[in-house]
Amino acid sequence: MTSLSIATVPTKPFDGQKPGTSGLRKSVQTFMQNNYSENFIQCIVNAAEDKTKLVVGGDGRYHNSHVVQTIIAICAANHVKHVIVGQNGILSTPAVSALIRKRQTNGGIILTASHNPGGPNGDFGIKFNTSNGGPAPESVTNQIYELTKSVTQYQIVKDLKVDVSKLGVQTFDVSGNQFTVEVVDPVDDYLQLMKEIFDFNAIKSYLSSSGLKILIDAMNGVMGPYVNRVLIQELGAPSDSAIRCESLEDFGGHHPDPNLTYAADLVKRLESGDYGFGAAFDGDGDRNMILGKNAFFVTPSDSLAVLADHLDCIPYFQKGGIKGFARSMPTAGAVDRVALKSNKEVFETPTGWKFFGNLMDAQRLSLCGEESFGTGSDHIREKDGLWAVLAWLSVLANTKKSVEEILVNHWNKFGRNFFTRYDYENCESNPSNEMMTELEKVLSAPDFVGKEFKSGAKEYTISVADNFSYKDPIDASLTTKQGIRIIFTDGSRIIYRLSGTGSSGATIRLYVDCYESESSSELRADAQQVLKPLIDIALRISKLKEYTGRDAPTVIT
Repeated sequence: MTSLSIATVPTKPFDGQKPGTSGLRKSVQTFMQNNYSENFIQCIVNAAEDKTKLVVGGDGRYHNSHVVQTIIAICAANHVKHVIVGQNGILSTPAVSALIRKRQTNGGIILTASHNPGGPNGDFGIKFNTSNGGPAPESVTNQIYELTKSVTQYQIVKDLKVDVSKLGVQTFDVSGNQFTVEVVDPVDDYLQLMKEIFDFNAIKSYLSSSGLKILIDAMNGVMGPYVNRVLIQELGAPSDSAIRCESLEDFGGHHPDPNLTYAADLVKRLESGDYGFGAAFDGDGDRNMILGKNAFFVTPSDSLAVLADHLDCIPYFQKGGIKGFARSMPTAGAVDRVALKSNKEVFETPTGWKFFGNLMDAQRLSLCGEESFGTGSDHIREKDGLWAVLAWLSVLANTKKSVEEILVNHWNKFGRNFFTRYDYENCESNPSNEMMTELEKVLSAPDFVGKEFKSGAKEYTISVADNFSYKDPIDASLTTKQGIRIIFTDGSRIIYRLSGTGSSGATIRLYVDCYESESSSELRADAQQVLKPLIDIALRISKLKEYTGRDAPTVIT
C-alpha cells in the first residue's frame, strides 16, 4: 500500500462564513471559489472536540460529489481515523443523524441547502452535526465562525481519491497512519430504525386492504431512494404512488420546498380526488407536507398536534412512553392544547432543531415540530420527513378515518388554531433590516401595549410586544432576538422574523395566528378569511409594503 502524503495549503479568510441555524448556506458559485469550502471544512474539523469517526453525506445537489471528496481528503490529513460516507455521497439529513447515533460517531458533516434551489446557479450548504446527531449548538458554530476569521492554512491529502460508488470498506496509508473510508447504503440503517419505530405490517395491511391511494412527491431531491425502498418495496404501495423520485443535481429545475406553492403539481393531482393521502419532501428529506383527499391541507401546526394526540398507536411510544412536546415560537399553539389535556410538558423554543436536542437528551421531550414543515421525535436529533409520513399512515391505519375526518375530529375536541405564514423572499437586505429596527422602536413605545387596532368588524388590544428570548431549561443558555412578537388580549399573535435559511438577500417571514374554541361555528372556515383582519393589521404596523415594495408575498402557507 502506497503511503499518501499530507499537504499544507496556505489560505486567507473569507468574510461571512458564519453558520446560521442550519449551517453555512451560500450560492454554489460562492462555494466554488478557490479554498472557500476547504477553509470552512478545516475549521469544522478544528472545532470538533473528538474527530475519530465522522459521517459524511449530502442531498446530491450540484457540487455535492466534489465537496464529499474534499471533506474525505481533509479528514484524512487531520487524523480522522474513520469516515462513514453514503454511497455516491448521498445521505438524507435524518439518515445522517441516525447513522451518527447508531454508529456512535463523533458527529457528521452534511452537504445541503435544504429547501433552497439547486444547480450551478442555485445554493449549497455545509452543516456540522455533533455526536448526539443534532445540529451543532451555538457554542460550536460560534467557535467555527471565529476560526474562519483567522484561518491561514488547511491540511489535505491531495492524491486521495475514494470510489464512493462502491459499497464496503477501503483503507489507506496516510503518512504511516491507517485511514478508513466506509461506504454505506444510504437507506439501510435508516430503514432498520423505522422498522423499530413503526408497525410496518399494520401499515402494509391497511394500504392493501383499505383501498387508500397515496401519492408521494420526492421533488427530485434526496428522498427518491428512501421512498422507493420504504413505501414501495417494504410497504407495498404501487410503483406509481411515488413521483419525481430521481435525485437530480438541480432538483429538475424546481424549488424543493414542500409547500402549496412549490409542490403545486402534487396539490393539483390531489385535487382530482383520486388520492386519499399525499405528501412531499424537501431537498434533504427533513421537511414534509401532508395533504388529504381533494388536496385538504394539513398545516404543520395541526400535523404536530394530531400526531401528539395519537402517539399511542406507534410501537416506539407504546414501549418507551411519551415525555413532553415542543414547538418553535412561530408555530401555532395547537400542540399546547394536547399537552394540557394529556398532562404533558410543552416547550416553546426559538426556531432551530438544536434547541429541541437539548430537551431530548435530557429526557424531557418526545415529539416536536416547526411551522416550516418540520416534524420529528426523539428517535434522532433532526426533523424527519419520512418519519412524519409513516406516523400519519400509522394514525390512518389505527383510526380508519380520512385525513380530513381526523382533523375535524381534532378541532371538535381541542378547538382550532388558525395559522398562516407569508414569505417575502429575496428582499433587499438594507430596507428589510431597517423595517425590523423600526418595528422594535414602535414596540418599545410606552403606549404601544394596550393600544387598540381595528380591521373591518374586528378589534384587537395588544397585551405583549417584545423580541422573543429563550432561556434553555437544560443548560441555562440565553438566546435573544428570535422574532418580534405582538400578542393580543384574545391570544391572537403577529410575528415578524428575518429568515436565516436563505443564501442571499433577505426573506421576511410574517406569521399570524388566532384560536377558535371547540364550540365555535368557525372551525371549518377558510384560514385566510379568518386571519385577514390580523394580516391587515400586521402589514399596517410594519409598513412592510413601503419598505419592500412588495404588494404580495412570494409564498403563502
